[in-house]
Amino acid sequence: MTVVVQPRPLRPLRTALAALMLAGALTVALATAGQVQAQTAAQDANPVLARVNGAEIRQSDLDMAEEELGAAQLAQMDPATKRENLLSYVIDLKIVAKAAEDKKLGDTEAFKKSLAFARERLLMDRLLTDEAKAATTDANMRKVYEEAAQQMGSEEEVHARHILVETEDEAKQIAEQLKKGGDFAELAKAKSKDPGASDGGDLGYFTKEQMVPEFSKVAFELEPGKISDPVKSQFGWHIIKVEDKRKKQAPTFEQVKPQIETYVTRKAQADVVSKLRETAKIERIEQKKPEAAPEAKPATPAAPPRAAGGAMAPPKK
Repeated sequence: MTVVVQPRPLRPLRTALAALMLAGALTVALATAGQVQAQTAAQDANPVLARVNGAEIRQSDLDMAEEELGAAQLAQMDPATKRENLLSYVIDLKIVAKAAEDKKLGDTEAFKKSLAFARERLLMDRLLTDEAKAATTDANMRKVYEEAAQQMGSEEEVHARHILVETEDEAKQIAEQLKKGGDFAELAKAKSKDPGASDGGDLGYFTKEQMVPEFSKVAFELEPGKISDPVKSQFGWHIIKVEDKRKKQAPTFEQVKPQIETYVTRKAQADVVSKLRETAKIERIEQKKPEAAPEAKPATPAAPPRAAGGAMAPPKK
């Protein structure tokens, strides 16, 4: 009797393999889709703006051109004009550079030296830019601001008005009017030759260093509400009224943030260069200066020929 052995069904195994293959295909598809989306997003952020002889010009090229030219040159332009100028510049750059390549100018020793120097300069710029970005954090800048503000807090300011006239007699006459109850601001408007006379001679708040010494000495000695006797300076004769005194107020952080950012940037960059100099081996090769040639003495002119008997001979014709 023959026994026929039936093979086991392979369906479960095949189903498992198919599921694995499907899962793998799905993973690849998702990864590919993600890459495509990333590439699309990158292209959208850096679109092609023009082509020159087939070479693409992208937004990133304009960004580099703007950095190279400097924002100050483009600051006065509206966005559309700036974009058009940058694009025209990059187009010209591509055209002229291609012409230079065709003439093999890039193969000359002079060009290679210039290229090597430019590379070092760009590397230096990149390092210093990175150091500046790392240093100009909000915390660092606020620390610099607070230190400066503390130093300013001890300085005194005076708020004063003044009347400026040309002669001492004029100043004495005005002083008498003020003693009789004259209004200081109205007299300043009527009599003072200072440009601020229209504001009643108001000078606002100022420190000692902001005024000439003769003026500052009297202004800072007066008490608020008091009026000085005539004071002589290089500008004429002053009568000063002190309105108020206070400790100098520091500007807000936001008001001076651009200046602080510039200071922190420059300090960070200078510190980097200083530290690198300390660890670098620098040898200066002194060149001997050529000795100055002795000054040539003017040649002694030959004596004119003499005729017989000692008389000067006439010139030959």
